[in-house]
Amino acid sequence: MKVATSQHKVLGPGEGLRLQSGPGRDLIFKVTGEDTGGAFDYFIVEVAPHGGPPLHVHHKQEETIHVMKGLYKIRIGEEIFRCEEGGFAYLPSQVPHAFLNLTDEPGEIVVVYTPGGGHKFYQELGPISRGANPDRQVIAALFEKYGMTLLGPPLSRD
Repeated sequence: MKVATSQHKVLGPGEGLRLQSGPGRDLIFKVTGEDTGGAFDYFIVEVAPHGGPPLHVHHKQEETIHVMKGLYKIRIGEEIFRCEEGGFAYLPSQVPHAFLNLTDEPGEIVVVYTPGGGHKFYQELGPISRGANPDRQVIAALFEKYGMTLLGPPLSRD
């Protein structure tokens, strides 16, 4: 029996698979589930001032957020937290969550998904969410296709 092994990868600053998320969020995947045999994704999220995803839940993926730049409001379940530079949050699967960059400057976070494969969702989401008049029903269906549910709007600043 032949066992597939992952190949090593070394990237410089700014290198990786660049994808778009919702308005004002660019992603740089350093490794994807395809690179890691499905184990995990590791990516940098460039978050626009006052930007962040809508409230949603991952049904199978665990997620971590490590704040590199900015100050974030993070909702995990019914609780609200603030994470500053160097702060970290673990978002278990099956728990609704969202985050918001509270600053007037672009922010940056490092995200890990396990299992990997999340880049496929973003490859489809970027063109839909950044087009003119994005259709919420189409976006919600895309979330479902990739094992997530869209639950509500992005977080507010207050």
